[in-house]
Amino acid sequence: MSAAPPENRAAVIPRDVDNTLQTIERPPLVLGKQSFHAVTEAVSDVVERKTPKGWLLLTAIAGFMLMILGGSLTDLVGVGIGEWGLNHPVGWAWDITGFVFWIGIGHAGTLISAILFLFRQKWRTSINRAAEAMTLFAVAAALIYPGFHVGRIWFAYWMLPIPNQMQMWPNFKSPLLWDVFAVSTYGTVSLLFWFLGLVPDLATLRDRSTTKLRKIIYGTLALGWRGSHRHWLTYEKAYLILAGLSTPLVLSVHTIVSFDFAVSILPGWHTTIFPPYFVAGAVFSGFAMVVTLMILVRKAYGLEHLITMRHLENMNKIILATGSLVGYAYGMEFFMAWYSGNIYERFAFINRAFGPYSWAYWTMMTCNVFSPQFFWFRKIRTSIPAMFILSIAVNIGMWFERFVIIATSLHRDFLPSSWGYFRPQLVDFTTFIGTFGLFLTLFLLFIRFLPGIAISEVKGVMPQANPHPEDAHEKEAEAAHG
Repeated sequence: MSAAPPENRAAVIPRDVDNTLQTIERPPLVLGKQSFHAVTEAVSDVVERKTPKGWLLLTAIAGFMLMILGGSLTDLVGVGIGEWGLNHPVGWAWDITGFVFWIGIGHAGTLISAILFLFRQKWRTSINRAAEAMTLFAVAAALIYPGFHVGRIWFAYWMLPIPNQMQMWPNFKSPLLWDVFAVSTYGTVSLLFWFLGLVPDLATLRDRSTTKLRKIIYGTLALGWRGSHRHWLTYEKAYLILAGLSTPLVLSVHTIVSFDFAVSILPGWHTTIFPPYFVAGAVFSGFAMVVTLMILVRKAYGLEHLITMRHLENMNKIILATGSLVGYAYGMEFFMAWYSGNIYERFAFINRAFGPYSWAYWTMMTCNVFSPQFFWFRKIRTSIPAMFILSIAVNIGMWFERFVIIATSLHRDFLPSSWGYFRPQLVDFTTFIGTFGLFLTLFLLFIRFLPGIAISEVKGVMPQANPHPEDAHEKEAEAAHG
């Protein structure tokens, strides 16, 4: 595809590829007023340029966190999960908290990719690729917890639905096994959806490759894509099918995760509001993480013309809506505990708000209910520093939500003689920090070596029907002058 015409060239910026100083010509960085070629150049440049020093620094930090995770998991295998600080009666704590937290983080990717695609929301195109990748990396981080929670990792296959004659394992009546079905399906479909969307862009990188190794790698991953009419028809059908399969997963996965608690008879857990409440919370935290990452990526790589304020503002509106749903659920829990007349339910929720863990409860309320309300104001909704701080606050609050649900419902049992208090140990901290290292390492590798924005999809929603926008501007001028 040819470069933009001279009239549309606004700047010449340097680019270092293969240690050779070259220049690329880029039109004004305003989506809708640039050529298709400019979009290809902007996205491909992130992959093709010389490795930035900032990326190397962040990858080193993430790699160090990943080493901490390796040390923590080695300790858990050698000593046992008692190192986590679990006690009686708090048999679940940071382990299941971390699992539910990471599964929730991945929900925004599937929602942006599948549901918004089916509803033909064009604003999703600049953020869907990174959100889909985030889903996969969050699932990978989440699976650390159930895999090592079994204590003996070599028996992790007990979690799988393997038929056996003795009927000792797996227990098909357990919601923990339902999690295995749900999360494995979720991860598989999300991986296929993500990779399918990558194929046309991988072919673009293959055709632009300047070294034989890159050409072989991208050519292999592109699966022989040539951009023919037949290829596009098949691609669009497959993409639509996977979007249809992914849509119910947005609702089913965190609904089933909520069953880990809701099907029990423990006060504070045994409630029918958990499925929709968990789904809203997952979308809430997932979009907050997407906002955090997209702000950093667009600033670091100069992609403000592709990841625009409109994308960020729309995500902030969804954070506001889902945050309000979560706040409603918090209030409804207290109302039902009072309305039911069950003294144990009443005690469970009073204990949450005013008991030993009240500091965690009010942190949760501040971050999840009060802080998103600032997004009612457009000035804050379109302020990069404000939305960055609020998005981080939301994710902090959503971690505390899972911790409050688990710890405060367990630490005071029916008998005062069995009451206890959970205090995290060093391995609790290092395991959780390490999962962030895994997530960030995978995300940084993705941004560096794969197109973080869907080139073909962005071009598909650009206003002009012709790759040279100045033609459309001339027609508009002619129409304006009669």
